[in-house]
Amino acid sequence: MHSLYPPIEPYRSGYLPVDDVHTLYWEECGNPQGVPVLFLHGGPGAGLSPTHRQFFDPSYYRIVLFDQRGAGRSTPLGCWEDNTTQLLIQDIEQIRLLMGLEQWLVFGGSWGSTLALAYGQAHPERCTGFILRGVFLCTQTEITWFMEGMGQFFPEARAPFVDHIPLEERGDLLAAYCTRLFGDDAQASLEAARIWSRYEGSCLHLLPHPEVADTFGTDAVALGVGRLEAHYFRNRGFLAEDQLIRQMGRISHLPAIVVQGRYDVVCPPQAAWRLHQAWPGSRLDIVEDAGHAALEPGTASALLAATEQFKQVLTP
Repeated sequence: MHSLYPPIEPYRSGYLPVDDVHTLYWEECGNPQGVPVLFLHGGPGAGLSPTHRQFFDPSYYRIVLFDQRGAGRSTPLGCWEDNTTQLLIQDIEQIRLLMGLEQWLVFGGSWGSTLALAYGQAHPERCTGFILRGVFLCTQTEITWFMEGMGQFFPEARAPFVDHIPLEERGDLLAAYCTRLFGDDAQASLEAARIWSRYEGSCLHLLPHPEVADTFGTDAVALGVGRLEAHYFRNRGFLAEDQLIRQMGRISHLPAIVVQGRYDVVCPPQAAWRLHQAWPGSRLDIVEDAGHAALEPGTASALLAATEQFKQVLTP
């Protein structure tokens, strides 16, 4: 398969207040009587796109999607308060109960893969399997790579990211950005978020897609991505170091397909390889002509093949 399923609209959507601060946007697409699948977007903070609905056969799957805290159409946008991995896991459970579902297939890319693993390890009985892309285990090594190593491949994109910070603060770029992103100066926070988000958007693809970097630089995306990525990075994802690998025994009995771009500079393939080695029943599909983005042709094709493969495993 090489093309996504045709665009579809939700047959049901709404807003779910999960506490006194956050309200989540959610939607359902496809077959109301179909096999449930949960889509977890990346970032943290990147939010949903209508294209995300198109990875799944709408005649077979009941597709559940939502914007995580502080992302997309969830409110308040870019809010890092009361925003942790553990709370996101609780949110997923609230959505599952809202839908009246016992179990679902979990599909997540980039940060979505992190959250999928954390959710699965917390609630393995609720998962029928996993499709993961661009694996991010949220270790200190991966966070340091994002902040310091990624620019070795995209020096022209990194330059504005570094130049935004005064020379005397460049020894700890994460701390310097956090000072600006979470300070009292709203304009300085927005400007820092735009630069952070645009930097990531410039590094997603094997071949240049400047229009994606432009989209990442818009306020609607930048406020979620810039603020929440920095928030989760400075808290190491609210996970113990290497927790997702150390707790693999909780979900290793479940089927999994891992799709990874060979030239993924944002989330290098080493993490996907480590996960595959810790998950004997998993399948690792390396896409030889792809970076990090889900919509690069080879990666999109592999993800579609994975959703088709699970149709042979799951019972309607």
